[in-house]
Amino acid sequence: MRFMTDNNANSLLDRPIVMVGLMGAGKTSVGRALARRLGIPFVDSDKEIEAAAGCSVVDIFAMYGEQEFRRVESRIISRLLDTPPMLKVISTGEGAFITPDVRKNVLDKALTIWLKADLELLVKRTNFRDTRPQLLNADSKKILAQLINERYGIYAEADITVETRDESLRKTLGKVLESIQHYTNKRKNNGKK
Repeated sequence: MRFMTDNNANSLLDRPIVMVGLMGAGKTSVGRALARRLGIPFVDSDKEIEAAAGCSVVDIFAMYGEQEFRRVESRIISRLLDTPPMLKVISTGEGAFITPDVRKNVLDKALTIWLKADLELLVKRTNFRDTRPQLLNADSKKILAQLINERYGIYAEADITVETRDESLRKTLGKVLESIQHYTNKRKNNGKK
């Protein structure tokens, strides 16, 4: 599908793109592929947090707790939204969009894309990884089901929702690109710059 390229990304988009959703939904892999396709930078907010803290997200949770992690995360995401280049793709951690001040900031300053995945896919993609603090030494299926119940209503506030399946990255990327095209055309037709 020839659709958005680096030649027309700037004319279609005027702000950062922020990927939201639960762990395992594909925010990083799809976000990185989207940035590559659009010819714009990709930034992973968790990697930026780790660089600022000098330790892993898992270690931050263990040493300082979730509240401190969320405080740092909010500051880092705010910096990413306000720092050039403005046109970029930002992948966020699964809890970022749930934090009210982060959500308001992201909704005000970015195009938000929720990658929505079902429980079985999330379990399949997150099993056997030690980078998910909430899933360490726990029943991942039970925790993910609880997170779906608690968070999907909030993720639904994103500008765009893309249903992800157990499919190729290329297919999911195609759905994301189509959704962005539809969204930007709709904004243009409504007279929004």
